[in-house]
Amino acid sequence: MRKLPSLHAVRIFEACARVLNFSLAARELCLTHSAVSHQIRQLEDWIGQPLFTRHAAGVQLTPAGQTLQRAATQALSTLEEACHQLLASPPGQTLTLAAPGGFMALWLIQRLENFEQQHPHIRLQLQTQGTFNDLVTDRIDALVVSGCPPWPHGVQGQTLFSDRAGPVCAPDWSPLPHTATDLSGQPLLYTLSRRNAWTDWAELNGLENPRLHLVRHFDNLQLMLEAAVAKLGIAIAPERLARRELTQGRLVAPLGFVQGPSEFALCLSSHRAEDPLLAALSQWMVTQAQAESPLP
Repeated sequence: MRKLPSLHAVRIFEACARVLNFSLAARELCLTHSAVSHQIRQLEDWIGQPLFTRHAAGVQLTPAGQTLQRAATQALSTLEEACHQLLASPPGQTLTLAAPGGFMALWLIQRLENFEQQHPHIRLQLQTQGTFNDLVTDRIDALVVSGCPPWPHGVQGQTLFSDRAGPVCAPDWSPLPHTATDLSGQPLLYTLSRRNAWTDWAELNGLENPRLHLVRHFDNLQLMLEAAVAKLGIAIAPERLARRELTQGRLVAPLGFVQGPSEFALCLSSHRAEDPLLAALSQWMVTQAQAESPLP
């Protein structure tokens, strides 16, 4: 059991120590002067030494009072901040969604306003770090992955869209490839999260022993696409995540896109799959994904 004085007395002490006037503190706390004085005397009796020196102009803190003031101010500030956070986020109304940075920047963020309009009672917290273990242990509520089912035990996955990938480059890139073999010797860009993307693409296009000149890698997909726009090389990217740059004409896909074995999926913990908030998130993401027709 903690050996602590009355929290009510500590709150009164903190106000008195802050303004150094019992009458002002009483008005702030909506108490009488005698009630404040009584609580301070009880606190001093509990501690066993005076906290204030009284004089005609008001009060001053003793060394013991100064020590207690520092601790009381810190403790009450911490308690106040925690209460504000709880009031701002009612139980069950906040969901933590983890997703790859490229998915978040190039697909999810531009649709968040729509989600908030449709579900104003749900607040999404976004993060780029998350694993299946985080999901099943409830450290996160939902996880977007690019991978191949079946998913791990205890995880349910809902397909958002297939992972159709292909080469993308600046419209005036030269020489512009017209066949898969035209990529031989050209500077190719890739991301660290998809190290085998070019090898997988070459295999899907029937290239044997392709001469792949991988010149630059990037931490995330968005940086790689910007590098392609800047004509630093030809990038390999999922069609859905490169769509904005393609429709704006900043990039072109001269060889189109091919279907790989992976898919983008929203994964939930099996024991929470029926949660109404998660069901609303899942339905919204699937609807958003299905609203787009795939490019050639």
